[in-house]
Amino acid sequence: MVARVIGEVCRREGGKVLAGLIRRFGDIGLAEDLLQDAYARALERWPREGLPENPAGWLTTVARNRGFDILRRAARTLDDSADVLAGLAAPPDAAPADGILDDDRLRLIFVCCHPALHPRAQSALALRTLCGLSTRAIARAFCESEATTAQRLVRAKRKILDAGIPFVIPAAQELPDRLAIVLQVIYLVFNEGYVALEGARLLRLDLCKEAIRLGRLLRELMPADAEVRGLLALMLLTHARSAARVSSVGELLTLQQQDRSLWDRGAIDEGLAILGDALLLRRPGPYQIQAAIAALHARAARAEDTDWPQIAALYGALLRHLPTPVVRMNAAVAQGMAFGPAQGLRALAAIDGMDASHYLHAARAAFHLQLNEPAAARAAYAHAASLAGNAVERDYLLARAAAAQADRTHSKQNQSRNEGPRQ
Repeated sequence: MVARVIGEVCRREGGKVLAGLIRRFGDIGLAEDLLQDAYARALERWPREGLPENPAGWLTTVARNRGFDILRRAARTLDDSADVLAGLAAPPDAAPADGILDDDRLRLIFVCCHPALHPRAQSALALRTLCGLSTRAIARAFCESEATTAQRLVRAKRKILDAGIPFVIPAAQELPDRLAIVLQVIYLVFNEGYVALEGARLLRLDLCKEAIRLGRLLRELMPADAEVRGLLALMLLTHARSAARVSSVGELLTLQQQDRSLWDRGAIDEGLAILGDALLLRRPGPYQIQAAIAALHARAARAEDTDWPQIAALYGALLRHLPTPVVRMNAAVAQGMAFGPAQGLRALAAIDGMDASHYLHAARAAFHLQLNEPAAARAAYAHAASLAGNAVERDYLLARAAAAQADRTHSKQNQSRNEGPRQ
């Protein structure tokens, strides 16, 4: 029971607590160790003492006090011990005034996105610190070995410490140069909440809501930027479907299967309004285009009302901004939905670099089913299931593979009856 509560606190509040510890001690590695130590103490003390009224506050206090003890002991052997001890005497919750916003997790994003770090290290560090993902999950997302990811994270943390990268929101004149990667990282956090890379749950709504909160803060920082508005609109329009994505027994429901009356109309209306404001600025970008695609889904009262030709056209525009394998895969799916499964399969076959993606193989399987090719569909679904890290997605893909196998068996039986006895 206590372990489950600690797990929930970790998922819900871990990023906030960690960001505060990083601001206080300026060392990501130390902050992670302090938080893990606080979790261990909670496992030891909460069963005896009961759950504290504010679990996140308790963890913060325990971790911070442990950090002070470590630094006091270290200060005794340092030449600048007076400076270290003076720093410890500062108010523990004092935060530097670095602009109109005072938010530790937004600062942490800018630290993760500092240009001194390699782009892949920026994303990996964000997934670790803001989402709490394991090294294994991050390695899976990047299609690399766990050892490579671990080394990447260690080097990034050391670079931040050695370079003295400040834990601040940059000055206004620096924001445009940092914006692209910051938007990417916020969207990365959102996507981890919308489809968790690993674990027994499909959704981590805490991360979806946190990413939207950070998107709103970024809009305060840069109110005239069209892409900032585009990202916020995209997240709202996508998150609006969350309540309909899993059945009452925990099964994944596709867009075609979802009960659209469960979609959050308030979030949809807000997302559409923000997208409209962004488009009026006449500075198109990839997040606005993706938001426009989400808007077409949101406006369709039924799955069969979806304007797939328009979505396919928008993906064509998106490819001009982001010619990545993932966008090409989504564009291929849209083509198949708009112009037939054979076209979709041809487009999927032309994509390189996505063999490790279960989404690509699941899309192939769905098109094979539409073409009445159950054997190919079953094989593709089974392969997709072997690649999926999330248990809910894996169960869905295995169920689809079994259904395709049943279709194939039924088809063979019918064929045998129709052929009659051989002479």
